[in-house]
Amino acid sequence: MTSQRRLAEVLSAARQSGRAAFVPFLTAGDPSLEWTGRFVEGLATAGAGAVELGVPCSDPIADGPTIQEASERALDAGATLQRVLDLVRRLRERGVAVPILLFTYYNPVLRMGLGSFARGARIAGAQGALVVDLPPEEAGDYQRAVAKAGLETVFLASPTTSDERLGVVDDASTAFVYYVARLGVTGARASLPRSLRKRIAWVRRRVTKPLAVGFGISTPAQARTVAPMCDAVVVGSALVRLVAENPPEAAGRKMRALAAAIVAAMGSVSGRRP
Repeated sequence: MTSQRRLAEVLSAARQSGRAAFVPFLTAGDPSLEWTGRFVEGLATAGAGAVELGVPCSDPIADGPTIQEASERALDAGATLQRVLDLVRRLRERGVAVPILLFTYYNPVLRMGLGSFARGARIAGAQGALVVDLPPEEAGDYQRAVAKAGLETVFLASPTTSDERLGVVDDASTAFVYYVARLGVTGARASLPRSLRKRIAWVRRRVTKPLAVGFGISTPAQARTVAPMCDAVVVGSALVRLVAENPPEAAGRKMRALAAAIVAAMGSVSGRRP
């Protein structure tokens, strides 16, 4: 099995280099788990620093229509948490080394069992997990289970997160803090919030962990704007939409082209983040 870098290592290296990492998001199992594996391989080749692999859920409360519909297609195709872990294992066996972060909701994890999930994810070759509906204040049992298995943790901060709670999120996150760029659910947007630069600068002064920014970033130009502010830029709905709108082969080609354009745009800016 190919050795992989940890998520914290990848984002810390990005911080030291002055250039943010590109982190694409895919819904695992849309249109099939095999095609998701091929998409991950293509994104890794295109320059992804890490990949977020979304575990499909029947009630994805943090996701907008694009990813909700992708979850429905994946569930209809037979995707489950265990089968997503099996996919990660197959990717590692095929030599894919890019770090993988599992993006999931708490119910599938709880049904599998905290210890079983943490051990299974790490043995399969995932580096970490973001349980989107699990607040750090209630995550003690989960944190102990994943720490024992060597799985990294990521928790969310948002524009409404207070100073005090930001410290809790920072302490609970062992890989990085994921800052939600706007209020509401995931989804591509035509523009970024005007207050984003100021808000990210405020967050950066208060966290010790690397910082990733996502939700609503969909174009190379938007990624280029956000890159100097953080250590990783997450793009999801724009990639997931390509799967919905194209046959798999075409979706894969367009996905690689978009990923390469985003990486090139982000690479054209550098310098210290605020």
